Order: sequence, then C-alpha cells, then structure tokens
Amino acid sequence: MSDISVIIVAGGRGLRMGQDIPKQFIPLAGRPVLMHTMERFYRFNEALEIILVLPEDQFSYWQALCRKGDFRLKYVLVEGGDTRYQSVKNGLEKVTGNVVAVHDGVRPFVSNETIERCFHAAQKYGAVIPVMELVDSIRKVEGDSSQMRPRFAYRTIQTPQVFRTSTLKKAYQMPFCSDFTDDASVVEAAGYDITLVEGNSENIKITSPFDLVVAEAILKSKLENL
Repeated sequence: MSDISVIIVAGGRGLRMGQDIPKQFIPLAGRPVLMHTMERFYRFNEALEIILVLPEDQFSYWQALCRKGDFRLKYVLVEGGDTRYQSVKNGLEKVTGNVVAVHDGVRPFVSNETIERCFHAAQKYGAVIPVMELVDSIRKVEGDSSQMRPRFAYRTIQTPQVFRTSTLKKAYQMPFCSDFTDDASVVEAAGYDITLVEGNSENIKITSPFDLVVAEAILKSKLENL
C-alpha cells in the first residue's frame, strides 16, 4: 500500500482537436499524451499508486496502445462516469493512500517540483491546488458591456489538485452540482479551505491543435537539454 495516490482522469473525446481519436491518445513525440502524463508521476515516486480513469469503451484501445508501445507501468484501470465528477468518484473507490492527487490525463508537463509542493502542502493543510499568476489583462463581460478587473487578484488553476483522502471522499459524498468545475470546487462546497501553491508554466492542458504544437515544442526543448 502506498501512502500517496494519484487519480489520472482521461475522459476526453478529442472533439476540439478535430481528430478521430480521443485527445489523451494523440501521439506526442510518437507516444500517446497519456503515457507521458503517467510517467511524470512514476518518475516522481515509483511507489505512488496510480489510478487511471477511462471511459469503458476506450479500455481495449488503450490496452492495445500499451502492448504496441511496451508500456509496462503499474496502474489500476477504472471505468469513468458520464461526468468528470462521477469519474473522480469512481477512482476514489480504489484509492488506498492517505493523500490523493487528481490530475488531468492531458497535462504531461507537470514538474516534479509542482507535484512535490502539492503533496507536501496537502499533508499539512488538507486541500491544495497549484496556480499561476495571470500575465494578460482581463475584463468581466456582462451582456454588451465589460469592465476591467485587476489581474493580480486572480489566478489560473492547474492540476494535480491534492487532498487528504478522507477530505476528498467526504466531499464527494455530496450530490453533483453543475458548479463543480474541478475537485477544489467540490471540496470547497463541502466547507473546507483551499491552499494555493505555485504551479509551473509548462503544465499546460492539451485540448486544441495549438496546444499540441506548444507541447511538441516543450518536449523538444526538454530533450535538447538532457
């Protein structure tokens, strides 16, 4: 039994990518994005419990990719639900660690430092998310009008979002609500405080063709610097 776990949620269908295969399976440097993501956590801690949540109708395709790519990383495969909320809830049933992270399957560039910060802070505070400061100016739009908002008062949110397992399980006992956009929103609705830690700028979520171009550039840069 590992003291820490990660639920990797990969339920995408790839519609915004304009491709026939789900975005988590799109090749990045010749290997599916999802493999890169899972290996990030394995390299962080080989004993970490990895729980992969996929739609059931993608199981066979994923397993074929693993055989073809000789991908032998140890993980638990769990059937996803109709919503991300239900998928995470299904993954939680298999968690054995005292602290659990929830991570997007299409964020393959989370750094070891970000993962470490999140787990360390979660053990102390109970509910932690990585964030980045905004670099663009922002405006709030209401109908045909808009108003400037101070960007220093806002943050963009990344994953992994990390929690004491008991906290996350208790939060996920609540009924689903459309306001639940991520795990932190579920935990916050259950009455818990959220602690912010620094993320990393490369930790992008690959959801569009442009994101894939950026991801290829990031990976190329990392390989050149080895």
